[in-house]
Amino acid sequence: MNYSRKQIEDFWQHVEQTLDQLLASQQDAQFEADGLLSAYRSSLQKIDRNLTFHFEKESEGGPVEMVFGCDGYPESIHAVLSLVGAAPQLSGISFRAFNERYDPVPAFVNLGDELCEIDEFWCSLRELKGKLQLAVYLRDAPKILEMDPRVEAVMILLDALIGEYELMTRVWSLDWYELPTDPVDFGLMPLSHLRHAFDEMKDQVQPVGITIH
Repeated sequence: MNYSRKQIEDFWQHVEQTLDQLLASQQDAQFEADGLLSAYRSSLQKIDRNLTFHFEKESEGGPVEMVFGCDGYPESIHAVLSLVGAAPQLSGISFRAFNERYDPVPAFVNLGDELCEIDEFWCSLRELKGKLQLAVYLRDAPKILEMDPRVEAVMILLDALIGEYELMTRVWSLDWYELPTDPVDFGLMPLSHLRHAFDEMKDQVQPVGITIH
């Protein structure tokens, strides 16, 4: 934890000073001020290299939310909480730590040219020696995770299903496997059923970090 309180204060001062410029570029929950957003990202990475942000808007006319995360790295959770805990009250925008569960859970994720439907994915969730182990199964499972857009789609769906914070602090490991011919015979469940299974099991384990294999 190498960041300083001053770095956090400087970031929020910059946001406060440039908020009018940011909001003036708003199109729905998108912003056209690319230079400004790049400056925000640069400042955040000086605080903690894993810090990320994106914008959400729940309703027409409602405030935009600036949502901060840490790309699944549990060692940076404290940086996210410290950053959002120091956020000022500003008009037209609010600030939140981590992606929360989403209702209804999206049926698909659109990543540019790739449309990934939740029904493509199956999973298993098992408790072993007090730790939750999550496995995701998909056809033609990638050998290099970063090269497959479906991996990013699944991570977005996992945030929507169980929430980013609980994913990082309740799931010990996340593994990726080839989908068997008959997933039901293999004891798997559709990914869309994960929330119910997770909620039944999460209190059996102590909060931990997540290791992605």
